[in-house]
Amino acid sequence: MTKMIQPGKWSVLFVVTLVSFITNLDATIVITGLPQLMRELHLSIDTGMWTITSFYITSTVFLLPAGRWSDMYGTKRIFLGGFALFTLATALCGMAGSGEALIAARLLQGSGAAMAMAASTPILIRTFPSNELGVALGINNMAWVTGSLIGPVVGGALIGEFGWRSMFYSVVPIGVIGLAAGIFFIRENIEGEKAKTDWPGMLTFSAGLTALLIALSEGHSWGWASGRTLGLIVTAAILGITFIWIEMKVRHPLFHLSLFAYRNYSIGLGITMSYCIGYFAVTILLTLYLQGVHELNPLESGLMLIPLSVPQLFTAPFGGKLADRYGPAKMILLGSFLIGLSLLMLGQLGSQLSTMAVIIPLTIISAATGLSWPSLAKAVLSAAPQEQAGSASGMFWTVYNMCRAISQALVLAVVQLVVQSDLASKLLAGTGAGQSVESKDALIHASNIGFRFFAVFLGLAVALGLFLQRPQHKTESVVE
Repeated sequence: MTKMIQPGKWSVLFVVTLVSFITNLDATIVITGLPQLMRELHLSIDTGMWTITSFYITSTVFLLPAGRWSDMYGTKRIFLGGFALFTLATALCGMAGSGEALIAARLLQGSGAAMAMAASTPILIRTFPSNELGVALGINNMAWVTGSLIGPVVGGALIGEFGWRSMFYSVVPIGVIGLAAGIFFIRENIEGEKAKTDWPGMLTFSAGLTALLIALSEGHSWGWASGRTLGLIVTAAILGITFIWIEMKVRHPLFHLSLFAYRNYSIGLGITMSYCIGYFAVTILLTLYLQGVHELNPLESGLMLIPLSVPQLFTAPFGGKLADRYGPAKMILLGSFLIGLSLLMLGQLGSQLSTMAVIIPLTIISAATGLSWPSLAKAVLSAAPQEQAGSASGMFWTVYNMCRAISQALVLAVVQLVVQSDLASKLLAGTGAGQSVESKDALIHASNIGFRFFAVFLGLAVALGLFLQRPQHKTESVVE
């Protein structure tokens, strides 16, 4: 593949970064609005959590084919087509009159976001020279993360003034602007590769992931040893094995297993899994603590989350440059260690709300993310051959979103191990007035256990990062 350096590369970066930011902002904007959603639409905590998880399911499932489609039909078409679907679905979210309608619209949102996400990195790789690619990827990847972190803050502010529907309606005009800018600035690039979509692989992957998430979400209610829970876990395992078998046999696989021959790519995906499962539990656990225990309103809890967003805006540009200069492994190790340590600090929260006990760990997490996430993205995406950029990007973002979904489901599972589901629903929705101190203490205990549990995943990311630092054998270097 011949790399095209476009003269308007910074305009392209602006468009891709804008789309990256608002798609991830709307992915998480529901978090601080969840209590009001549950209250107005009469949802249980299980159904309420599905308004978050549903987005991640389709954004995960469609990433694999979208990466292939961007190689087949052109990155611009897939990028703008996906973003148009996302914008339309966002408007439908605002119109939803029931939990079921909102979940359906969120499924559509995730599908569109997946298409834009899978095409964004190949657009940048084909637009920027190698000596500037690390900075461009760092800016774009931090837009994804920053959008997901600012979402709860923006959501809290909008809900307080205009109600929960404004969380979605406010994004639609920005979506229209992004579409217009994309049409004007982004050039089409079609490689001419015509291959069939791997529908059997897509079906087994999506069904297996959905079965796993339902089992994690409903396992406590049904019983972890119940027939339904065990049946779903076994089904997920069988479908996962079937998916791998299909990808090994099919002529044009969605998941290019050959990419695992590249050592740094494989290790990088492992780090991404651990990192994302631990990292994306923070906002949900804090929302449970701040709104469920201390009865803060959405704006107040959103403001408490600001330290999770602002510091990385300053450290992110340095993260990309440091990854270009020193290599990504050291930044990944440092960031993962600091985030894990901060999760352990958050696992000490008590019945009295201490602002500093929340702000200090969140500030450390944010600053560490700015240093480590661009490095992690660079380690994974630069380890794959350029001619497979679309597939490699699709696999990377698939793991990213899949682990976000798993993280949300695990939060619910951990909380329900300590607090009864109906009690957690009442506390979170603000309809638990008069509940005993013991009930709120149980939710505090559940939150603390959750933070400590997810800190383990950052420890695993550190362990894998040590392997990333190890020099490769000559045979491995030849492959890569």
